[in-house]
This record gives sequence, C-alpha cells and structure tokens, in this order.
Amino acid sequence: MPDQRALEPVPDLQITSYLSDTETEEVVELVERVTQTDGLHPLSEHVWLHVRHGGDLHDQHFLLRSAGVLVGYAHLDTTDEVAGPSVELAVRPQHRRIGIGRALVQSILDETPGEQLRLWAHGEQLAAVEFARSLNFKNSRVLWQMRRSLRASLNEPKLPAGLRLRNFDPEFDMNAWLAVNGRAFVDHPEQGGWQLADLERRMNEPWFSAVGFILAISDDTGEIAGFHWTKVHGATGQAPHAHEAIGEVYVVGVDPAWQGTGLGRALTLVGLHHLRDLGLGQAMLYVDATNDPAISLYTSLGFTRWDTDVLYQRDAR
Repeated sequence: MPDQRALEPVPDLQITSYLSDTETEEVVELVERVTQTDGLHPLSEHVWLHVRHGGDLHDQHFLLRSAGVLVGYAHLDTTDEVAGPSVELAVRPQHRRIGIGRALVQSILDETPGEQLRLWAHGEQLAAVEFARSLNFKNSRVLWQMRRSLRASLNEPKLPAGLRLRNFDPEFDMNAWLAVNGRAFVDHPEQGGWQLADLERRMNEPWFSAVGFILAISDDTGEIAGFHWTKVHGATGQAPHAHEAIGEVYVVGVDPAWQGTGLGRALTLVGLHHLRDLGLGQAMLYVDATNDPAISLYTSLGFTRWDTDVLYQRDAR
C-alpha cells in the first residue's frame, strides 16, 4: 500500500459494481505492474479472482484515471455486515505520493458514511503504516493466513474420553455456546465479547450451516466442552464467487476445564474431515501472528503460512 501526499492534478473517478472486459484488463495490467515493482501482490487472492472475472454481487470498484490511464484502483467488499466493509487498493508506481491512494480511500469513506471501515494491506510495509495513520486508521492486528490441502493425508481425530460429537442446534444451544465461547476467549476482546445479537447475525449469513458447526459434549454433564465452527467460501447457494469453494477453520474453542486434554487438536481434525467430506480441496484459516501455540498446532496439522494480512481500522463516525 503506497503513501500518498497532495493530489495534483485531480484524476477522473469511476465507481462501478461490475468491471467490463476492458476495465478488467486495465486493472489486471495495473496490479501486475505493482506486483512487479513491489515484489508483493497488492490484492488478496479472493479479491484478485473477483477482479479477473469482472466482480462479485457485493463488489464495488473504484477506478482513478489520469489522462486516460488507470493510476489507482480500490476494491470495496460490503458482504460482511458484522465486521463492516473492507478495502484493498493498488496505485501505479510512477503515480505514488501525489494523493491517489488518499483520494481512493476518501471516496470510499464518502460511500460508506457512519460505518466502521477496514483497510487491508498485504505485507508489513512502512509506507502502508504511514499512509493508514495519516487517514486516522489504526493498526488493529497482523494475521497469518495458513492453508493446507484436504487431499493430503489427514489423521483421524481422537476425542478425550467422556466426550461425544453433535451438531449445533440453534433452538437449544445459543446461550450455552455463548457462555463457552466467552470462557474460551476471555482474553480475546473481539471473539470473547460476543453477545446473542453477534451470534444471530452470523447465523443469518448465507454461509452459515449448523452441520458445519460441531460441538463436543460431555457425557456426564451434557455441557459443551468445545466446538469447531467451519465456514465455506463460495459454496452453492451463496452469492456467486468466481473461484473454487474453499473451507475455513472459522473458530475452534475449548472450555478452560478441557484445555490441555488434546480436545482442540481433535476438534480441528473433526472439522477438516467435515470440509473434506464436502468435496473441498483446500482449507484455510487466519491466526494472529503473535499466537505461537496456535501456529504450532496448525503447523503440526499440515498448515503452512500462505500470506500476511495487516488490518487497519477506522471506527464508525
């Protein structure tokens, strides 16, 4: 993500929900030029696939041209009503530090008034830090995206004694799950602070599937000992995605009373088997770069680091 200063001259801005073939070619050429110069791809794989296929239902594309040449591009994804809109952008190398990136982000802020806005950067670059701070974005977190093939060998899960598996039941499990989630992530303000409304919002998302929300239940008490909530990106019935569906280890949580028993590893494997049984070829997950125990676990399960995402966030105003 480049650092921009004063904008001169003012380029022409175009906002569209779908890219024509010509516009797609323009963006592809711009992104490839940025990648060649920086040695880093400015867009996530998910966004890049959408760009090359014209877009997705909830995409907005911001194109800035100067003298007929595309000098800046931003992608706005509005699908996540919970976390808020997210932005990724690219600026032609020879047009940096003249305000192109600033103009793009300001245009997006104008299009999303009153909403929390997330700005993603790939690779931890000083220019990105300076640029984000200049627009009142704060460094929220650094995430590793890790992936593994579901076609590779996958160990069988071994649940601790006294536990059984079943699917999440929205009618009976919501409050009990919230309590376990709060205990499991007591030191994680985003995840551990969920209320009923937070859970219901996600249950109303098109990707939600109770079959992919797996609970470990104590035979003695009937209480939830842990869970693995899986997610599928680009599945049939969701908003169309221009790429092969991929599974995600969305959230794995273990009640403190069961931590240290191997339940987290077992539940992760249970979810991976579920995703493979759906016919998916790959699984992904996000993990905080500072979470050494989780990274060690996922590495031992065949995941490798795929990319680094830095999240900058500007609160709603």
